[in-house]
Amino acid sequence: MKNNIYPCLWFDPETGSAQAAADFYYTAFKDAKITTDAGIVVSLELFGQKLLLLNGGPEFRPNPSISLFVICRSEDEVETLWKNLSPGSEVMMPLDTYDWSPKYGWLQDKFGVSWQLMLEEPSYTRQKIVPLFFFSGKKHGKAEEAIRFYLSVFKNTQSHGILKYTDEDQNDYANGTVKHAQFELDGYTFMAMDSGVENDHPFTEGVSIMVECKNQEEIDAYWAQLTADGGEESMCGWLKDKYGVSWQILPDTLINMVTHPDKARAKRVMDAFMQMKKFDIATLEKAFGENPSRV
Repeated sequence: MKNNIYPCLWFDPETGSAQAAADFYYTAFKDAKITTDAGIVVSLELFGQKLLLLNGGPEFRPNPSISLFVICRSEDEVETLWKNLSPGSEVMMPLDTYDWSPKYGWLQDKFGVSWQLMLEEPSYTRQKIVPLFFFSGKKHGKAEEAIRFYLSVFKNTQSHGILKYTDEDQNDYANGTVKHAQFELDGYTFMAMDSGVENDHPFTEGVSIMVECKNQEEIDAYWAQLTADGGEESMCGWLKDKYGVSWQILPDTLINMVTHPDKARAKRVMDAFMQMKKFDIATLEKAFGENPSRV
């Protein structure tokens, strides 16, 4: 499945590198493929979906604020994935039968990455793995507002419904907030929910969302809209939106440039973008020395 939006997971090479995580996921998922290992980044495909694993450092670590929701088609699939992901994990919700699924479980694996595994009948999403935004702490109750904001920013969007907590749920803390929602941004499916209990898992750079852009106009537009009204610019194409979610807005040729076999050219590109906040494609291509789309 080709898409220009996909998650990026941050790792600390000293305690659990991107390479170690990629090897772990390669054995945990039967349809896994490591497509690129360029040292600082590893590209991985699970069920044909792209994940980028980044050797960032000790500053950040994934947490339950963004989890990877895996839609399984059989109890055996759920149980096998749970067993494979469990070593060294922290269980958030035990694998069991719940009102919403005959087989569901939520854990943080040994690298801190959150996985929600659920048995579900075939649905309209083509994705096996769906990133889920979990609004808790100071951001609790912001899920619906955030969804509508993202739908206003991206192209080819669609909401598949927002289910809210009601009096029937007997949950005074969460009543009126989002119990579950699903939506698409440029054809890529996300889920979102407000926490049903009091806890605090703030959004961090530990899990970010990458958006590959085909030209400078797209980069400029996403950058301006996602940093508006309290968002924050960072370095090297990173930003935080007003809800604290981290995004990487980059040219769709950047990964090819920085993983190019000509190490000198790749280094020139990296040296150039290390000086940038928002990416400037013309400057990157000048550093690369050739139109990367033809390489």
